[in-house]
Amino acid sequence: MDWLAQLESPQHALAVLTAMITPAVLISACGALIFSTSTRLGRVVDRVRTLAEKFEALAKHPEADDMAEDRRRLVFAQLDRQTSRSRLIQRAMVAFYTALGIFVATSVAIAVVAAVAGSFTFVAVALGVVGALFMLYGSVLLVIESRMAMGAIASEMDFVWKVSKRYAAGQLDEVKGGPATWLGKKIG
Repeated sequence: MDWLAQLESPQHALAVLTAMITPAVLISACGALIFSTSTRLGRVVDRVRTLAEKFEALAKHPEADDMAEDRRRLVFAQLDRQTSRSRLIQRAMVAFYTALGIFVATSVAIAVVAAVAGSFTFVAVALGVVGALFMLYGSVLLVIESRMAMGAIASEMDFVWKVSKRYAAGQLDEVKGGPATWLGKKIG
């Protein structure tokens, strides 16, 4: 019953509770990442629905637009990109939920190790490291997804510029900026 005597010590109990707080902070961080990642997934779903409506309109009336083929290619490319984004976001969410579960297990392991087997502290440390690695993996996936989102925006802007050149070529000379400028200076 030596471990019971240890737990009755205020210093030891405080040390255990303090150690259990660290995973709780990481649990909170995982929750915030899960929430923001869910929001991103919702935006991708909304974007896919919008693209589907555009595609349907193009399919019904291709003769209404002399750039219908270009628009169709853009919509297909965007749908492909949104599919890839949704897969990355889903993997990131799995990683964050896994990290969340591991951090909860870490907190429990800290308490169990402190109460029963003081020589097995490596279990709690290993769980904490694995949870942090899952958070890192999810974060890397979101960085890749963010770059894909920016690529989607860039391709749409390039198409808008192409449409503008076709229908308002004379007026483009008056426009400062455009997709190939930085602070009003042409690049490239």
